[in-house]
Parts: sequence; structure tokens; C-alpha cells
Amino acid sequence: MADPGVWDCVVVGAGVMGSACSLQLVQNGVRTLLLEQFCLPHSRGSSWGQTRATRKSYRQEHYARMAAESNKLWRQVETESGTKLTVDARQLAWGRPDNPILQDIHTNLHKVGVQSQVLTNQDLRHQFPMLRFPGNYVGVTEAGAGLIKADQAVRALQDLFIQKGGCMRDGEAVTGIIPGPTVSVTTSKRTLQTKRLVLTCGPWAGKLLSNLGLDLPLKTLRINVCYWKEKDPPSYSLLSDFPVFKDEEVEVYGLPCFEYPDMMKICRHTGHPADPDNRDVNMQADLTFDLQFLRDFVRKHFPGLHDKPSIVETCMYTNTPDGEYILDRHPKHRNIVIGAGFSGHGFKLAPMVGKLLCELVLDRAPSLDMTPFRVDRFTSKKTVSKL
Repeated sequence: MADPGVWDCVVVGAGVMGSACSLQLVQNGVRTLLLEQFCLPHSRGSSWGQTRATRKSYRQEHYARMAAESNKLWRQVETESGTKLTVDARQLAWGRPDNPILQDIHTNLHKVGVQSQVLTNQDLRHQFPMLRFPGNYVGVTEAGAGLIKADQAVRALQDLFIQKGGCMRDGEAVTGIIPGPTVSVTTSKRTLQTKRLVLTCGPWAGKLLSNLGLDLPLKTLRINVCYWKEKDPPSYSLLSDFPVFKDEEVEVYGLPCFEYPDMMKICRHTGHPADPDNRDVNMQADLTFDLQFLRDFVRKHFPGLHDKPSIVETCMYTNTPDGEYILDRHPKHRNIVIGAGFSGHGFKLAPMVGKLLCELVLDRAPSLDMTPFRVDRFTSKKTVSKL
């Protein structure tokens, strides 16, 4: 697509959220430019990697409903792109019987019409003999969860966006934004004009928003993504019906062997503060802590895995204090829309996030209650400057 002079919308950040939003926009007839600061594909942000979990096992009902709707939208992307992106698997959450998260998960799965089962400790041991549990632990299973092929999913969204008339430019960093009825966007290569702007910048969102007079409590974290090799394959693979899991006591999650031969992904669902532009600085102490924590976890629950990871990769989270997303307009500039703070649980919900961001851009009634995602839960007189 040739530069129209003034774009209907420019989306900054071509991760899964920006790509999903851009696809929604172009499907609604919006002339859209999608910008990415790095050359694609890259591993600097939050959307890279081979897999993510898909699940509706949330303690918040709005995320359970978003996940159900996103699953339908992912299927549409699969159909339109001709690419199989999802793999079915069970989901298992476990913890102590008095853990309120487990009860909330079971309740919300029932509300959204998903088959779920509460497992006693005896049930856990019977259904998952390859695992070890403390004597009082219980579980909640979810049918119809699974994996999504992350890298391929992002590319499918981008390919569809381009096929439907969108324009994508990578290797082009945004260096300045001047708000106004027409927003001026300066990049490393040029200056653009757009009627509306969407910021889906992942770990870089805080820096750009600060330059727009909006200081939000976004924390960028470096996550150590670890892969643990099986001693006796395929004990922890999809072939053995092994589930996606989350330990709701210690915030550890895992995926069955799929990405690398005979290796499970098991990670802490938290990380260590890091500047996304210098994420490899001072990482050894954090890595040492995570590896010891996860070794203890593997020894406790996974007797069929070696207790030293074979592969360690790095990913970035951008967290809000309450773990809720930010999906809203800039409080002073309504033609600037923000999608940020996905707190390590955004990828699976990207199609629905993209739809909600598109609705904000077009000033349409939202598909669900946006109250949990509003900027004003954080803003104060000090948060928004006069810029």
C-alpha cells in the first residue's frame, strides 16, 4: 500500500496484540500502517517463541469469557490462513484444597460452559501417575484447552493483515509522537501523519507513554524460559495425554513436550526487573535463583524429568500491579489508544484484545465491560501531565 499522506490509523508494535488489532482494523475498512522497531522475526519482546498455552482456567470471569471468544477467533484465523495453529490438550490446575483460586477457576469454567472436574488427591495420583503431589493437594481440570504455535500465529495474523490491504514496516522505530487532531509520528526513517494511533509496544509502552505525559505503573520483567528433558519419553507428552498445567501455590506453569524433542517447558510465572533495551544486564544472579527454584519444583513433582534444564531462553513480561490489562484511550488524547500490561497472560487472548482495541479506535460500543482495563484506575493528578 502506498503512503496515503494521512493514515486512518498507525499501530506501533507488531507483536501478537498489534498484529491482531491491525487485522481487525483493516477488516473494518481502516487504512492501517503497522510499525515494528526491529526486523522481523525477532526475539526481543513478549510474543516470540514456539508455543503458548490456551486455557479458560481463570479466577476472573471476564478473562474466562475473553478466552472462550478468542478461541473462536483463533479458529477463524486458522481457516483464513490455511494454517493449523492450535493443538488440543487438557489443562490442570493444582494446589491446596483451601486455595481460593481453584474454586474460582471451577466456578468460572462452569459459567462459560466449559467442562471441568474437581480432582481429589486420589484422583490426581490415578490420572497423573507420572506426577507427585503432597497428600492434601487437589486439582481442577479443563477440557478443550491446549497449545498455540506462537511464532506461526503472529505470522498468520500479519499475513492476513497484508492480504486484506494493510501495510507493515519493520526495522522502523518510533522516536517521537506529537498528539493532536492529526497525530504526528516520527520514526527512524520518516515522519508520518495519522488520524488515530494505537500503542501496543509491549515492554516499551512505558517509555512511549511517559513521553506522552502518562506515567503508568508498568513493570518490565525478564523471564527465564526453561526446558527439561524426559528420562523416559513420552511420559510428559501429548501422546500420553499430559496436560498444560499451573501450580496455583507457587506460580509455576508448564506445557507438555512439544517444542523441542522430549522436553517440557516449565517456568516461573514471574521474573526479574529488566530494561527491555538492556535485558541481558545482571542476569546471572536471577538465573541462578530461578534454576534452583525450578530444580526443587521438578524434583518434587516430576520424577521422570532430569533436574537440570537442557535449554534456557528469555522472554519479557510487562506487568501491571493488579495483573489486569490496560485497554483504553489516552485520558487527554482520545485518538491515541493503549494496549499494554498483559502481565504474562495475554497471548491466548490476543484476537479478543485486538477486537476491543479496534472498537476503541472506531468509537464503537465495546464487546464486553471495559471497566477492569481502564487507565483511570492508576491515574492521579501526578500521573497525567499537561503534555
